[in-house]
Amino acid sequence: MNPTPIDLLIDNGTVFTLDPQRRVLENASVAVSAGRIVAVGDATELRARYTPRQTINAHRKAVLPGLIDSHAHAGHGMLRTMGTGGDAGAWMKAAAQVYTEASDEHFWHAEAALASLEKLKAGVTTGVSLFGGGDSIMRVDDPKYARAHGDAIEQAGTRAVLAVGPSRPPAPRRYTDWAAQPPRDSEIDAETMMAVCEQIVRDNHGRAAGRLQIAVNLAVFAPMHEAGHEALRAQFERQAADGAALAQRHGLGLTQDGHRAGTIALARELGLLGPRAYMSHSIDLTEADMDAARETGTSIVHNPSAIMSIKGRCPVPELIERGVNVVLGSDGSAPDRGYDMFRHMFQAMHYHRRHFRDPDVLPHGKVLEMCTIDAAKALGLADQIGSLEVGKKADIILVDLFKPHMMPLNMPLTRVTCFANAADVDTTIVDGRVLMQARQVLSVDETEVLEQAQVACDRMLERSGLRHLTDMPARTWGAAHY
Repeated sequence: MNPTPIDLLIDNGTVFTLDPQRRVLENASVAVSAGRIVAVGDATELRARYTPRQTINAHRKAVLPGLIDSHAHAGHGMLRTMGTGGDAGAWMKAAAQVYTEASDEHFWHAEAALASLEKLKAGVTTGVSLFGGGDSIMRVDDPKYARAHGDAIEQAGTRAVLAVGPSRPPAPRRYTDWAAQPPRDSEIDAETMMAVCEQIVRDNHGRAAGRLQIAVNLAVFAPMHEAGHEALRAQFERQAADGAALAQRHGLGLTQDGHRAGTIALARELGLLGPRAYMSHSIDLTEADMDAARETGTSIVHNPSAIMSIKGRCPVPELIERGVNVVLGSDGSAPDRGYDMFRHMFQAMHYHRRHFRDPDVLPHGKVLEMCTIDAAKALGLADQIGSLEVGKKADIILVDLFKPHMMPLNMPLTRVTCFANAADVDTTIVDGRVLMQARQVLSVDETEVLEQAQVACDRMLERSGLRHLTDMPARTWGAAHY
């Protein structure tokens, strides 16, 4: 029998399938054709079965499903390091100001290009990004900004979910359009924001050969924690109804940023929970919150490196033991963290082990599941990505195991989850397309992306008047507290 032609053979590696049996195969290969996996198995056997157009040598490398970051923020890459010194309130206000009044199309394109570059170099093939932040302040006055973001995703070749929704009440909110001369300020009401979100869905959901999808993001209603929320109840309830309807109308996932004690149960009352919902942070949850997540099939996104995980704890082991799907997010890439999911896996293990004073909490395989197959389930993509199985999309990364900090050559799962970092990712593949090989980025000009990001950042700082937030605080040195 003549060998079958294929596009790509990833040859002779340590393959973490994340399939239902969670097989880890030594001296194994992955065959790829037309963007999908056609075989996973013994390297010698697959070499005999296939004639590849391209072969990548995976000897002494881990072959993994592409990592999935289930919670981050578009725009944050330009605010990284700003506000160092523990003044989270100042940073949140700065983010709100930048996203509404100091950002243009170039900003959103340059930041998306920067984030995509960082992700693909860290082996993150799929990332969820809320289209803004600063306590749920979104850039939804005009669909052109989301289109610019999508253009960068398309060019980079990564897979992304852009979560859009109205800025948190009260509305209207002031937005500045820098394309107008002179720049034009507009008061944007809630109805306009929802109309823009609808247009963003129509323009972008499924573009880039399906690699870009849209989800709905809604501000968390937390009257038990936030002064003033109760007075805005009608606006929050209207947002919830309109946002849920938008998600249902287009078959989209729904996410929220910043859940804490009591708010998951309240979100259930608002009709926001279900199998396509994934709720972020979720610290100090009550019994009612955890029951609501389990009973509705809602996923929880844990961000172990985030500031909210300092202020409270997401009860990850307790949720998992109840049967709730829990996944990992970076909450990146600002103010003090990035898209290195190896860091966040390690942080998650030690965070909860310290809490319980028990080194057996969160096994290594579970944290890897939380940013691969479990995350794919949360995003409604488990039939497409998250594991290396025949028929799935070829989102694959190679991690170099032959480095001093990754030796000796045993226990590959422990080495990947405890000792690896983003710089150990050798190769990144999305939809069968090699985006990076031997640490060389192939899909975009890395230098140009970095230069354009700096231009966009400097322009934003000038427009916003926030350059002082890049100064180091007086008590940086020689003190126990800022």
